[in-house]
Amino acid sequence: MANTQAIGYHAAPPEVRVRVLMQLFVDFLPIVIFFGAYFYEDIYLATAVLMFAMPVILLVQWLMTRKLNKIYAASTVLVLVLGTATLMLRNPVFLYWKPTVLNWAIALVFLGSQFFGEKTMVRRMMENAAQLTTNQWKRLNLIWVAFFSVVGGVNLYVAFSYSEATWVKFKLFGMLGLTLIFVVVQTIWLAHAMKQEETPKQESES
Repeated sequence: MANTQAIGYHAAPPEVRVRVLMQLFVDFLPIVIFFGAYFYEDIYLATAVLMFAMPVILLVQWLMTRKLNKIYAASTVLVLVLGTATLMLRNPVFLYWKPTVLNWAIALVFLGSQFFGEKTMVRRMMENAAQLTTNQWKRLNLIWVAFFSVVGGVNLYVAFSYSEATWVKFKLFGMLGLTLIFVVVQTIWLAHAMKQEETPKQESES
């Protein structure tokens, strides 16, 4: 899963960055557990371990913060539903779809905020960390929509074009790599956008 807080990491103040790093650890811990269980035995043990680990991590996180991470909760529900189907039917194809369903669902939510509500999802998340115009926020929001859509599509491509082991490695290393690349690209875009916003103000003051 591509973590939305992690994507906004470089635009956040220091205290927020600490929380983002902790959340990133929580998000990728189940993937690491899944990865280890898979290479210890097989995908069915990995699925069972993941179905146990994610609700436990979600509960611990809630007990510590008294806040529900909606994206992680949705991911947990998908793991329980699709994981059950995987174990009962002994067919991992259900689990293959989980990252795609989650990323495309997030993309739809962000896309919907483009047309409904006063602010886009990206603006609600990052408004305290970046100063952009309304049009720039909308462009950034669409960039996030494109990112989540692409990640979902790439997941399906890897799952159905390569071996099961390759897909498992992609879940851990590939998705993290795509997220880090997007963080860098977004940071460059934000720096350029905010510089453009500052230039007219400086000219008007002079």
